Amino acid sequence: MMRAAVLTRYGKIEWKETPVPEFGPKEVLVKVNRAGICGTDQHIFKGDFDGRTHVPMIQGHEFAGVIHEMGKDVKGFHKGERVVVDPIFWCGKCAACQLEHFPACTSLKLIGVDVDGGFAEYVAAKDFMLYKIPDSISDRHAALVEMLSIGFHAARRAGVQKDDTVAIWGAGRVGQTILRACRTITGNGIFIVDVLQNRLDKAVKAYPDVVAIHAAKENPVEAIRERTRGRGVDVAFEAVGHAMPLAEQTPPVRACIQSIRGAGTVCVLGLADDPVPLVMKELIWKEARIVASRVTHGEFKTTVCHLERGELHPDLLISAEMPASQAQEAFRMLDEHPEDHLKVLLKL
Repeated sequence: MMRAAVLTRYGKIEWKETPVPEFGPKEVLVKVNRAGICGTDQHIFKGDFDGRTHVPMIQGHEFAGVIHEMGKDVKGFHKGERVVVDPIFWCGKCAACQLEHFPACTSLKLIGVDVDGGFAEYVAAKDFMLYKIPDSISDRHAALVEMLSIGFHAARRAGVQKDDTVAIWGAGRVGQTILRACRTITGNGIFIVDVLQNRLDKAVKAYPDVVAIHAAKENPVEAIRERTRGRGVDVAFEAVGHAMPLAEQTPPVRACIQSIRGAGTVCVLGLADDPVPLVMKELIWKEARIVASRVTHGEFKTTVCHLERGELHPDLLISAEMPASQAQEAFRMLDEHPEDHLKVLLKL
């Protein structure tokens, strides 16, 4: 038996004993050290994914640990090795999978969402999901690899190039990861937009040359146009999701379109349920493009490399570490004070 933070019903997590997961010949049993709470986990906790998720369940798709046991057919790894787990697995049969565009799989599944995950002492994972973690990266930083890889995947989807200028709407978890990924690619101007000053401050503390724009105090599109001398940025990212309505301010996706240069790119990541107001001729006149970015597609190695180089300032993303036995309190804290927290880690 093992201990786990079990979502026994929506809104209720209990720290309790549960069976250790079984694992197959091409799988390993990972002993979890740290697990991060994601925005998706918060939605699952509230019951927003009911139908896809079923309680009782063990959440957690951002986690790292050590290989505790191995299936007989696992190659290239050994017991005791530190690893991070890419939680995604796909069908291999749909049109997207046939094109090897696995993040667009029509039946994409994740550890911690569709099967039990990392808010537990042990979790089973297939060997192709594993990425080795060097000793120079701490357990707490290793648990951020999945989240940071979201930013590298978005930068890849948007085609960010050396010397591009970039604007990011949203300085929350996702926006911060995009900022870090883009700064490893381009040394040119990066703008980041939010309505929470503490999040903007974190961005500037990580990269002092970043231009922070408080959307409740100035018009972001006008500010970007002024600072780029009317040119606009090469790439704009929307990582807001449920945007706070602001008087006389353009909604984020449309603002992204307005902020890019001709033939620029807008990359959308915000998972809002509400319709997004757009004026398509603004996109057409620029012959620009909109792309979407969802999860990751093998960017873990890139993330680990940049973490090892010390380029991603991970400590600025961690707002709290708590024992996994206090998971219920961690979710309450995130729900009641979202403005104070980026990433809360659970210690196993």
